[in-house]
Amino acid sequence: MGRTTAHPPVHGPSTGGAEVSDDKKGLFGVSGSGDTSGFGGLVRPDPVTDEIVSTEPPYGSYFDEVVDTFKDLLGEESIRGIVVDRDELTIHVDPDQVAHICQTLRDDEALKFEFCNSVSGVDYEGREKRLHVVYHLTSMTYRRRIRLETAVSVEDPHVASVTQVYPTADWQERETYDMFGVIFDGHPALTRILMPDDWEGYPQRKDYPLGGISVEYKGASIPPPDERRSYE
Repeated sequence: MGRTTAHPPVHGPSTGGAEVSDDKKGLFGVSGSGDTSGFGGLVRPDPVTDEIVSTEPPYGSYFDEVVDTFKDLLGEESIRGIVVDRDELTIHVDPDQVAHICQTLRDDEALKFEFCNSVSGVDYEGREKRLHVVYHLTSMTYRRRIRLETAVSVEDPHVASVTQVYPTADWQERETYDMFGVIFDGHPALTRILMPDDWEGYPQRKDYPLGGISVEYKGASIPPPDERRSYE
């Protein structure tokens, strides 16, 4: 004989006899919008500025040891800021120093960050240096993780390529170039990887138009997103 499990009723807040709205609600408390993903309701808590608000030491965990070794090998002037947030360490550096810094992080016996998990881009529209490149590095020897971050402007979007240090960064740098327009100096073949070679613009920049191009799939014509959804 099978066993059944009784589920207790789910009680919402009392409406006092008032009519309950049928409006769809998305994430983060968004309602009354076609954007049920909720991302339209996100509010950036920090001001739009290039200033890096560094965390004061001690940083805790292994972070102090990593930062001290970093400064001893590369000099304190190589660091533009240090941020510890949610138990994660981010070291901000200059774009032309990224490859040299990664080489040191990989090869020094006290650091041994042998693996680059990912290279990705972020667009902080409104800042002078709005295009950020983020590197997640892992030391399999010491089981440690850190993040490097650098920033460039749209007018001068050049960052030193790390492909000679971390070959896994090859396609990741190409994707960041394709989506954000960051140029990685020294990359062996910096071409688009997702969009056609003659594509104009960089789709993940914040000022890129929301709408896309009409596509045809098995005889059905599908319009761009901004023509088939209601955004406010």
